[in-house]
Amino acid sequence: MAELTTIARPYAKAAFDFAVEQQAVEKWAEMLGFAALVSENESMQPLLTGSMASNQLASLFISVCGEQVDTHGQNLLKVMAENGRLGVLPAVAKLYADFRNEWAKEIEANVVSATELTAEQQQQISVSLEKRLARKVKLNCSIDAGLIAGVIITAGDLVIDGSVRGKLNRLSDKLQS
Repeated sequence: MAELTTIARPYAKAAFDFAVEQQAVEKWAEMLGFAALVSENESMQPLLTGSMASNQLASLFISVCGEQVDTHGQNLLKVMAENGRLGVLPAVAKLYADFRNEWAKEIEANVVSATELTAEQQQQISVSLEKRLARKVKLNCSIDAGLIAGVIITAGDLVIDGSVRGKLNRLSDKLQS
C-alpha cells in the first residue's frame, strides 16, 4: 500500500494543484473518481496489466471514460498510461480527495457504534469533533454489534475508542502486565 501511495502522490498533487489553479477542484474530484472506478472494473483489469501499447491503452481508457473526463483529465490519463500507472488511479483519487479535504478544511470521520445513532447523537459527535479538529466534519456512520456498547471514532490519524469491547481489551492488557 505504501508503494502505491508513493507512486500515486505526484499525480494526485499535480492534479490538485492544477485544479486549484483552474478553480475546478470538485470537477477534478469527480473526474478522478470516475476514472478510478473505470480502472477497478473487472473488464479493464486485464488490459491495464497486459502488454497493450501505452497510446492504444490511453485511447481505449479515454474512450471508456467518454465525456466524464475533460481534455486536461485526458492528458493526465495519457501521461499515466505512458508510465504504466493507470492501475494506481484509485490511490490517486483517494490522495486527491485527501488534498481536497485538507484544502477545504474538511475531514471525514468514521463512526462505528454498537447501535444506530440518533440524529441528535450524530450532531453532538459532529460538533465535538469540529471543535476539537477545527475543521468541518462529515460523519460516516456504521453499526458493529460486536462493540457491545459505545462508539469508535476515526478521523484521519485520530482514533477515539469509547466502546465497551475496547475498554475490556485495555483492562485485559493491564491485568496481564
